[in-house]
Amino acid sequence: MLRNTLLAASLATVIFASPVMAQDATPAEDPVLATVNGEEILESEVRATQQGLPQQYRQLPFEMLKADLLTREINQRLLIKAGNEAGLEDDEEVTQILEELKDRLVAETYRQRAFDEATTEDAIKAKYDAFLETNEPEAQVHARHILLENEEDAIAIIAELDDGADFAELAKEKSTGPSGPNGGDLGFFSRGEMVAPFAEAAFSMDAGSYSEAPVQTQFGWHVIMVEEVKEGVQPSLEEVRGQLVSEIQSETYEAMLADLRENAEIVNNVEIEAEKAAEEAAKEAPAE
Repeated sequence: MLRNTLLAASLATVIFASPVMAQDATPAEDPVLATVNGEEILESEVRATQQGLPQQYRQLPFEMLKADLLTREINQRLLIKAGNEAGLEDDEEVTQILEELKDRLVAETYRQRAFDEATTEDAIKAKYDAFLETNEPEAQVHARHILLENEEDAIAIIAELDDGADFAELAKEKSTGPSGPNGGDLGFFSRGEMVAPFAEAAFSMDAGSYSEAPVQTQFGWHVIMVEEVKEGVQPSLEEVRGQLVSEIQSETYEAMLADLRENAEIVNNVEIEAEKAAEEAAKEAPAE
């Protein structure tokens, strides 16, 4: 039974993937790549075969795998012909696998059609509007810093800056932090990406300014220079479309299962046994 189920799952993977590939990648002209006993093998069929492979192969260019895929398809046609000639079309094991595959196809098609019905442009737009309301754009700061072990050294660095010293060069020379060799450059960051005292100081400064006083964190004493302040920008609908579609489909799936479960008679013996075991354990537990 396990072997049959695995075979059915394997077949389902190929069948579900094939139509997508045939629509998206089939060229306007569909050349015949080979014939087997007079039966044509079209390029679209070979492309569809690629979609039954593991993910790392599906991502490769078709032309790179074309020859091997065609050989695989030729071999498959030969095996199909041999199996039919051996009378396996009505074999009991084959029939059982087909029934299992049919059930999987029915379930998958039901779910996919529910997804298609729910994932309309209006639904995506509504989900995007909700996203904008609950995800405020975050401002970002591009800053450098010089990390020092004590406040006195940090005050001395600020004095050097007041005298015209170059911040990046001082960071390379004096900073004890990992960004020192890079001139103390931290790139752009949002407020939540830094520890609170550092973030509070950096986001209160104007572009082109440096710390008037050292900033202490658990890492030491910082002298900060803000290079640029960038206002937060909301992502476009297209930038988050994939995320929004996934959320709609997930919500649709959960609602669909909840409705199906509510209207079904389900006896879960595993849960029943687990509840009994928990009750027995509670009875045997010593009283406090």
